[in-house]
Amino acid sequence: MDSAAAWPDMSEAIPIFPLAGAMLLPYGRLPLNVFEPRYLALVDDALAAGRLFGMIQPDASKPETPSGPALFGVGCLGRITSFTETGDGRLLISLIGVVRFAVAEELAPKRGYRRVRGDFGAYAEDVGEEPSGIGMPRTKLLGELRGYFSQQGLDADWDSIGQLDDASLLTALCMMCPFSPSEKQALLEAPSVPKRAEILLALLRIGMHGTESPPGGLRPS
Repeated sequence: MDSAAAWPDMSEAIPIFPLAGAMLLPYGRLPLNVFEPRYLALVDDALAAGRLFGMIQPDASKPETPSGPALFGVGCLGRITSFTETGDGRLLISLIGVVRFAVAEELAPKRGYRRVRGDFGAYAEDVGEEPSGIGMPRTKLLGELRGYFSQQGLDADWDSIGQLDDASLLTALCMMCPFSPSEKQALLEAPSVPKRAEILLALLRIGMHGTESPPGGLRPS
């Protein structure tokens, strides 16, 4: 992805779609089934202005705010790459992750959906060449993944998994594995790709062995 073309101009406001468990990472692809009127309005506005909006998770550990559920402090901007209108008024859209952002402040809602002012400063490295390595042998990650899927009773298309490059594999696993919102947030906020791979590996082991609490460093800030 060309960094100059990809860097978003979101100095005023980021429309946000708060959704627990739906974590978007840079270069990740996320399908969404949009049916609530306020989020149909969000998508409509985004399609008219750069096709960009932010995915962010609600933070259930904090009290609700006047605008709705409290939010985690970091989300990811996504670009709509495709959309389909259904006969019953829904929109089926696909997002690709562009760049993470820290929530600087929440702004007044627009047409029912929430908006924030974002700070991209800490995440400039998200925009540019997609990472190629993950800082650990692929076989190590896949070995833990097989054990985790077996323990959780999950099926996988191993042929498709085998066709992904290392960075795409890491991104896809972080987004698709059924981790808790706080665990997904820790993956999102990882300071580097190798660190994200370490956190994923730890979470897979927790899922296999039933560790009750995550080891230090897994909780988001």
